Amino acid sequence: MTRPEPLPDTAEAIPLVDIPAQLARIGAEVRQTVLAVVDSGEFILGPKVASFEQSFASYLGVGHCVGVNSGTSALHLALRCAGVGPGDEVITTAMTFVSTAWAISYLGATPVFVDVDPVTYTIDVEQVQRRISPRTRAIVAVHLYGQPAAMEPLLELGRRLDLPVIEDAAQAHGALYQGKKAGSLGWCGCFSFYPGKNLGACGEAGAVVTNDVRIAARLRSLRDHGQTTRHVHDEIGYNYRMDALQAAVLEVKLRYLDEWVRLRRALAGRYSALLADLPLAIPVEAPDRQHAWHLYVVLLSRRDEMRRDLESLSIHTGLHYPVPVPLQPAYRHLGHEPGAFPVAERIARECLSLPISPNSHQSDRIA
Repeated sequence: MTRPEPLPDTAEAIPLVDIPAQLARIGAEVRQTVLAVVDSGEFILGPKVASFEQSFASYLGVGHCVGVNSGTSALHLALRCAGVGPGDEVITTAMTFVSTAWAISYLGATPVFVDVDPVTYTIDVEQVQRRISPRTRAIVAVHLYGQPAAMEPLLELGRRLDLPVIEDAAQAHGALYQGKKAGSLGWCGCFSFYPGKNLGACGEAGAVVTNDVRIAARLRSLRDHGQTTRHVHDEIGYNYRMDALQAAVLEVKLRYLDEWVRLRRALAGRYSALLADLPLAIPVEAPDRQHAWHLYVVLLSRRDEMRRDLESLSIHTGLHYPVPVPLQPAYRHLGHEPGAFPVAERIARECLSLPISPNSHQSDRIA
């Protein structure tokens, strides 16, 4: 590739994620709802959290949504409710953010990693089947970058072997699998509302969704110190409660989510058309899925050089993720060696996340 010409000094930088531009467009609504929470004095759980939970459950077409303080906590609680504990194994993907594995480890279980599909970059179902053992207690499917995993064969496998399939939908707000919302298909769906997500809070927040009323009730208890009655703690729980300020912001943003996903899909289409003839691998949307394009990730062998060139043009990029989870120092004790997950390792070496901010006036300069 030839080195790009520098932009004029007056050119504005293109951020990887343009949160200020998003808030500039809906800022009046956000400020109004935040001030209403401040005036109410109800900051933890309460009516604002309950309202968002109902709205998000309705959006996904599920029976119940339980708001928590992060996507990591959402995964932890879902696995706890699935009965995962010390000595158990949970199968998940090698290419994900590390919190997918943390939630398994928090419970004393062992994450069993499998490689990803070379086309969709989501969990390889055939490898899942091969890694199931008598100690397997659950499967965590990750909808990586906003593309849903192949849920139908995973759910069939789960039904056949009586294994809960939990969706890590932290990057898939607004994505579809066979016409159904990502996160609504599995035993539980887990979401992060980290500020940079398609649906992002103004701080940390997360949620677990389910169609099982008993699971929902236990999730609500566990997130609130294990209590269903005030000062009566039925089991060891956690302080994983969602705060009302985040819920209020999320309910405002939820009204715009489908529009934002539509714009992301349009930007991703422009990228794919304009990059098609370059020596890099562009992401592919599977025919039975609607990608939400939380991230637009290309693969190229000269990744670091290209990243420096783009930075010189004030175009900011990201790496998601440069080290596969099983090769992280924290999981060295599992004994995985380089080469064990060839597809995930190639993605880690060559991945480059390009800016994709549908709310930014700078989006016309993208591509």
